[in-house]
Amino acid sequence: MQEPNSLIHASSPYLLQHAYNPVEWYQWNEASLKKAKDENKLIIVSVGYSACHWCHVMERESFESHEVAEVMNKHFVCIKVDREERPDIDQIYMLAVQLMNGNGGWPLNAICLPNQRPIYGGTYFRKADWINILLNLANLWQTEPAKAIKYAERLTEGLQQAELIEDRNETLNFKEEQLIEIVEPWKRNFDISEGGYNRAPKFPLPNNWLFLLRYAFLRDDQSVMMAVMRTLDAMALGGIYDQVGGGFARYSVDGQWHVPHFEKMLYDNAQLVSLYAEAYQCLKYEPFAEVVKQTIEWIDREMTAENGLFYAALDADSEGVEGKFYVWSKAEFDELVGEHHQFLAEYFNVTNTGNWEEEHTNILRRTVLDEDLMAKYSLSNADFEKIIAQAKAKLLKVRNARIKPGLDDKCLTAWNAQMIKGLADAAQAFNNDQYYEKAKKAATFILNNLITEDGGLYRNYKNGKATIPAFLDDYAFLIDALITLYETDFNEAWLNEAKELTEYVSANFADQSNAMFYYTSNQGESLIARKHEVMDNVIPASNSVMAQNLQKLGLFFDEESYLERASAMLKAVLPRIKSYGSAYSNWCIQLLNEVYGVNEIAIAGPNFKSVKAEFNQQYIPNKITLAGTKSTLPLLKHKQSEQTKIYICRNKTCQLPVGTVDEALSHIK
Repeated sequence: MQEPNSLIHASSPYLLQHAYNPVEWYQWNEASLKKAKDENKLIIVSVGYSACHWCHVMERESFESHEVAEVMNKHFVCIKVDREERPDIDQIYMLAVQLMNGNGGWPLNAICLPNQRPIYGGTYFRKADWINILLNLANLWQTEPAKAIKYAERLTEGLQQAELIEDRNETLNFKEEQLIEIVEPWKRNFDISEGGYNRAPKFPLPNNWLFLLRYAFLRDDQSVMMAVMRTLDAMALGGIYDQVGGGFARYSVDGQWHVPHFEKMLYDNAQLVSLYAEAYQCLKYEPFAEVVKQTIEWIDREMTAENGLFYAALDADSEGVEGKFYVWSKAEFDELVGEHHQFLAEYFNVTNTGNWEEEHTNILRRTVLDEDLMAKYSLSNADFEKIIAQAKAKLLKVRNARIKPGLDDKCLTAWNAQMIKGLADAAQAFNNDQYYEKAKKAATFILNNLITEDGGLYRNYKNGKATIPAFLDDYAFLIDALITLYETDFNEAWLNEAKELTEYVSANFADQSNAMFYYTSNQGESLIARKHEVMDNVIPASNSVMAQNLQKLGLFFDEESYLERASAMLKAVLPRIKSYGSAYSNWCIQLLNEVYGVNEIAIAGPNFKSVKAEFNQQYIPNKITLAGTKSTLPLLKHKQSEQTKIYICRNKTCQLPVGTVDEALSHIK
């Protein structure tokens, strides 16, 4: 058997997958970077993640090949990076590849000088092309090093200048017109028939639809509300949603949400739980409640560690075949589900020939209206639901006996925080204590085990160890989750932790030249560029999350400096938003709050829990909620009485207290 390389000591499942490659891989650390300098060798920085299908393909074709390994080992110091553990490294080399080629993705392969400055890069390379490129670059470094150095300097300068944010000092007011200017051109991209945007592949992009849901509600824009409804419904009916086990795949390769790229990521599902819970609060549409319930059941069953934390991802492949775990032949399906197979095959779109490119296999999805099927097969609502539930249970049992896709069992603070928030959001929307307990358990574990000696955070946890200092997204999402937990149980300890972490961020991540925060701490390792993360992507940007955190904590603690910084951050980004709303959707949520104001709901008195449960039935997207019988928070401090009172405050002004939720709602805008 092949001797392992140095990755055998890694914590990341992705790095461990490469431990028996003939390539002499190293982790990104001082020793490997020093080796490149000492030997004056170019560095290959190869970035991927465990659930990345094309990363596995390139590994099979190139990194497991002795022919390729010979070239890589002879001329380069080869460094493997898990982008989920080290997003700071991924961010820099991804931007470099985008500057060179105009696009990026994973696997990401950058060739750098011994001082880490990139000179060439790309994504997936065929074996022959990869060898050819490496030999050419090795020759360039040997024969014309000055040429390589000059190019690297220019590219590094581009990296350092890219995405620079400048403060806007002029007095800028936030207005409804700005929102309209952003959304009107955005509407042109909606796919009205299939949901999502009129392109393929289709990504869920939960934060886009969360903003659009709130915008549609607050502006009473029916066309946007229809687009949101259609998207959420179409995703839940499609193959991108696991119809048997719950949970969403990362994207669909087609424009109908039909054929998923089968990996399932914690961050997508965490955000989608929040989105569907909020959409249910707004629309009271029962299928959305079902999506939340089934997705949390999947998280519970397959993605939760004993300590209460959540694993990172499930692979797309099992037995080396993408999607094999999830698909069914008609014969197997019919035999399993039994007497109602004809009705169920129609319900799940199962055919003899198969419903996608792999012949005779089917991705379960729903293409026929429930009402039509009930009428066709003369089924009552109760019988209909019972037959489907029994079929799903049978299919799940058999599927669980198959060889499972690979599990990336590292736990990341940022993604765990998003799941904690998702569970706390669902706990409120459905008044469900079990969801709250899961959120509380995970948050408590992080606060007890992932705090550094100086009061900061670690990013990762695996095999009882936390090893990587946290990045801005870890802080931003955890602060957000702690605020949401406070609004679920009104334990002020969560808010105090959130404030302490915010102070830590201000001390260690602030950019002294503008209102933004750097993605990396000033305590962290020095890389060739220190970036801000500003554009919202499949995950909202850490700066946009921090801006909202500052706004909320500013209101909770009456901390004017927080409110001013949140506003300054939004003002700096606002000029960019108009041309590309979907890439700034979380900033747009903050703009909504600025334009429509934040309703501060303070519930004082002994029955605060039942009053909050009543409020949970209402949809108020622009609010914070405080409650309790004793409190140090400014809005509650002097408002205690024997009877429970509700105060609605906005812009430093409170209405007279009222005794019922109905009365309070009349003060809410």
